[in-house]
Amino acid sequence: MASGIEVSTECKGIFEEIRKLKQHRYVIYAIKQEREIIVDVVGRRTASYDDFLNDLRRGGPDECRYAVYDYAYHHQCQGASSTCLKEKLFLMLWCPMQAKIKDKMLYSSSFAALKKEFNGVQKYIQATELDEACRECVEEQLRLLDRN
Repeated sequence: MASGIEVSTECKGIFEEIRKLKQHRYVIYAIKQEREIIVDVVGRRTASYDDFLNDLRRGGPDECRYAVYDYAYHHQCQGASSTCLKEKLFLMLWCPMQAKIKDKMLYSSSFAALKKEFNGVQKYIQATELDEACRECVEEQLRLLDRN
């Protein structure tokens, strides 16, 4: 718990369904009444990255959110002729520029609570504009974690 905000049991459960069971592609979280982090949207396993971005912004242009995404991409190992599928979990803090300062502060200060609860996340991403959350930008950050 950080800044008095608790992570709900449902949040932890959905995270494990993504991490261990691969049941969903992503989950979007929101802070409810400045007291608890709750599940806002769960993306089906077949959902696209565009679906994710739409759900992330579904609350409106001034609403902050958290998201966990199980990102899959093909990686070419150095010296190998074939590619392998890589999957990495990232946790995103989405705080649009238009969001209220109070909301930005609340979400930013509570981000540590999610980091602590969600073991197995490979990358933490903070985005304020769509170009920081776009597929290309995220994939580039995830690929930096790969060994050649």
